[in-house]
Amino acid sequence: MSDRPACYPEPSDALPRAGPARLPQLDVLTSPVPQGRFDSPLDHRHVLCLHLGGPVPVSYRAGRQERDGVRLHGQFCVVPAGSSTRWTLSRPATSLLLRLAPSSFGESAEAIGLRTGNVELAPAIHIRDPQIERIGWMMQAEDHDAYPGGRLFADSLATALAARLLALQVRPAVKPGRALPAWRLRHVIEYVEAHLDADLTLGELAEIAGFSPSHFKAMFKQATGTPVHRFVLERRVERARARLLEGGASVTQVALDTGFAHASHLSRCMRRLLGVHPSQIAAAAPARASRR
Repeated sequence: MSDRPACYPEPSDALPRAGPARLPQLDVLTSPVPQGRFDSPLDHRHVLCLHLGGPVPVSYRAGRQERDGVRLHGQFCVVPAGSSTRWTLSRPATSLLLRLAPSSFGESAEAIGLRTGNVELAPAIHIRDPQIERIGWMMQAEDHDAYPGGRLFADSLATALAARLLALQVRPAVKPGRALPAWRLRHVIEYVEAHLDADLTLGELAEIAGFSPSHFKAMFKQATGTPVHRFVLERRVERARARLLEGGASVTQVALDTGFAHASHLSRCMRRLLGVHPSQIAAAAPARASRR
C-alpha cells in the first residue's frame, strides 16, 4: 500500500489566524496523490478533493460503499470530517484540497431552518458543480497570491462553499430574505471604518452584528445590496483614494494603512473599481494642494 503524502498541514502563514487558536474557516492545498492504494488520513474538517489535470481511473471506498470511475479535471469528491476513504489510483494525480470547518456547514444549515443534528455531510465521488469549481479556483488564486483578499474573503468563500454543499444534498423551502436592522448595520459599518487596516473576518463582523456568519452574510447583502467582502473592499479603495489625494505618503504606505496586502494589491483593486492607477491619484495631490 502506498503512503499518502502529508497533505493536510496547518494552513499557510499567508492566511493569518483571527486569534491565537482560531484556524481559517476554509484553507486550500495543492497536493500530489501517489499511484497505488492508500487510506486517506482522518481530518477534523470536511475535505473536498478537486482533481487537477488529465483523466485518471480510480476506485473509491467509503465504509461499505465502493465505486469505480474516471476522475476528470474539476470533478471533486467529498470526505466528511472524521472519516477515512480508501483510494486506488492507476497513476499519480494532483488534487486541490479544500478543507472546510464543520461549523460553517452547521451555520448554513441553521440559516435555512434545519437542525444541525439532523444534517450531516455525505461522502461523494465524481461530482461536478460549476459553483464549487469556481470557489476552488478562487481559493487557489488567493493562495498563489498570498491571500490579498485576507481572512474576510476566505471566510466568505467558506460560507458560500458550505451553502452550496448543503444545497446539493437538501432542497429546503426558500424563505424571504430579512435585512440587517438599521442600528446593527450602523454598528458594523462603524466598526469596519475604524478597522479598515486590519484583516477583518466574517465571524468578527457577524459577532458585532449579533448573528451567525451565515445569517449575517445574507442579511448584510439584503440591507446594502452588496456582499460584505465587496463592501469592505470598496471602503478600503475609497479610503486609499482620499489618503492619496491628501499627499504625504507613499502608495505602499497608503496600501498598508488601508488594509491591502501590498501596493500592487491596492493597484489591482483600484483599477478594477475606479479605473485609475494609485499613482495617477497621487500625482494629482500637489496640484490640488497648490490651488488652496
